[in-house]
Amino acid sequence: MKRDFLSITDFTTDEVLETLHLAIEMKEKTKRGEHQNILNGGVGALIFHKQSLRTRCSFEVGFQQLGGSSVYITNQEIELGKRESIHDVAKVMSRYFSVICIRTFSHSDVEELAHHAEVPVVNMLTDLLHPCQLMADMQTILEKRGHFDNLKVTYLGDGNNMTNSWLRTAQRIPMHLSIGTSPETLPDAAILKETKACGISEVSIHHDAQAAVKDADVIYTDVWASMGAKDQIDTKVAQLQKFQVNMDVVNAAKKDVIVMHCLPAERGREITADVMDLPNTVVFDEAENRLHAQKAVLVKLIKG
Repeated sequence: MKRDFLSITDFTTDEVLETLHLAIEMKEKTKRGEHQNILNGGVGALIFHKQSLRTRCSFEVGFQQLGGSSVYITNQEIELGKRESIHDVAKVMSRYFSVICIRTFSHSDVEELAHHAEVPVVNMLTDLLHPCQLMADMQTILEKRGHFDNLKVTYLGDGNNMTNSWLRTAQRIPMHLSIGTSPETLPDAAILKETKACGISEVSIHHDAQAAVKDADVIYTDVWASMGAKDQIDTKVAQLQKFQVNMDVVNAAKKDVIVMHCLPAERGREITADVMDLPNTVVFDEAENRLHAQKAVLVKLIKG
């Protein structure tokens, strides 16, 4: 039976941990120049309806390192549900590809694509969720801390797909997830409710950055206006300027706090340049780990 990766909750807790440890193992082998022919010539479809640096590069390199290849496809070739039905796209692409990966706007389109596809579908990003980024983030935390015990993660900023993805991760990995945001920029209400109901993690919402980061092991942020919402930037700045990750915020957390950002960053807006360049800011480790975490996800889906 084929499986998809549209959300971290598509994996059990054990599967998330297994995949993270596999990612670390694959990273070590890659550093030694060892590449496994796991895909055996398989080809992945990479559908991009949004621009990308890390996602496109990491997936294309990842497919090659796993002994496969990929085809880059834009909305000029596939306008889901417009030029051709999502059902028909899924059926056709299942005849060509070993896996379908998609970075787009509508999460429901991705769910429909996965429903009709006969090969695994990977969510490379939607407006609702960004699970591949969270796998890389959790790999980075595991590498830096060595464990997830007594983990407190503070997310500061807009209640966007990254916030929603942290909430979904808190349904699989026990943590205290502290979200600092304005009353107008809360994360998805349904995902917040289901995370609290899950009972695995403690979730708290704060409208004060200093309170949100108290005792934090990790401070995480993202741009305040995501791709496709840049016209809202003035409103977002007014709502979120009190949640900027700056030195005052960092100093209010634990002394060994890890600072994270999924990139691209707008230095001087959601995070200051001096914080971006701190030794304990691990944004480029996260970016590197996209490659290895995604390879591990692909192996899990294709090889089981």
